[in-house]
Amino acid sequence: MQWMTIYKKECLESARNYKWVWVPLVFILFCIMDPLTTYYLPQILESTGGLPEGATFDMPTPPPANVFMMSISQMNTLGVLVIALITMGTIAGERKSGVAELILVKPVSYTNYVTAKWAAHISLVLLSIFVGLLASWYYVQLLFGDISFIYVLITTAFYGVYIIFVLSISLFMNTWTKVPGFVLFLTISILMILNIISSVFSHLLEWSPTKIPSYLPSLLRSGEVETDLWFASLFTIVTIVLLLFGAIQTLKRKEIV
Repeated sequence: MQWMTIYKKECLESARNYKWVWVPLVFILFCIMDPLTTYYLPQILESTGGLPEGATFDMPTPPPANVFMMSISQMNTLGVLVIALITMGTIAGERKSGVAELILVKPVSYTNYVTAKWAAHISLVLLSIFVGLLASWYYVQLLFGDISFIYVLITTAFYGVYIIFVLSISLFMNTWTKVPGFVLFLTISILMILNIISSVFSHLLEWSPTKIPSYLPSLLRSGEVETDLWFASLFTIVTIVLLLFGAIQTLKRKEIV
């Protein structure tokens, strides 16, 4: 009952801030931007006068799977930034204003407080990503050709694991500082560092959470889940659990102090 009360409170606060409206709309925009731009690029160049007189622009039609992956690439950059922005004050803002202290001075479990907020933001973010990628799939089907909806669902599910990892990092950073802007900086910095390390040592870090997006094109084309993707997802889930545990313990220690 206590956990559900905090969860509902977070969802209600998101509704009052219209996050249940504008976050899905922003993700839809991110996801359909590349498919539409790629399809209408010749007309765009022609209408803007970007081609010399008499010149033609012939671009081979990319495979549907490649176009859909463009949407995931947008989510991996702009989408992750939006996620970091909407979660940067989840706990840090309440600690700074004193609301967290008022809540936790009551018989409220630290575990319930942290995990309920985590779950509420996951509900919002995963719904928004699903709606955005569903819109991308629709336009890819319409403009570029057939792509299996089942493969898209499986790809979205694995990508969701990575997104939960991103959100968990942000939540963990919320317990380290009371400054939301610093939470944003730390979250983005850690993700950038992890991406660089995973790229440089890709042969050693095949199960790194940041490697999950790189395994998705193969999954989207064939529908077969590679062994590395299974292990990377499993390792990511374990990391998420550790981040949650670390967030609970860090918050407890800082509030007690």
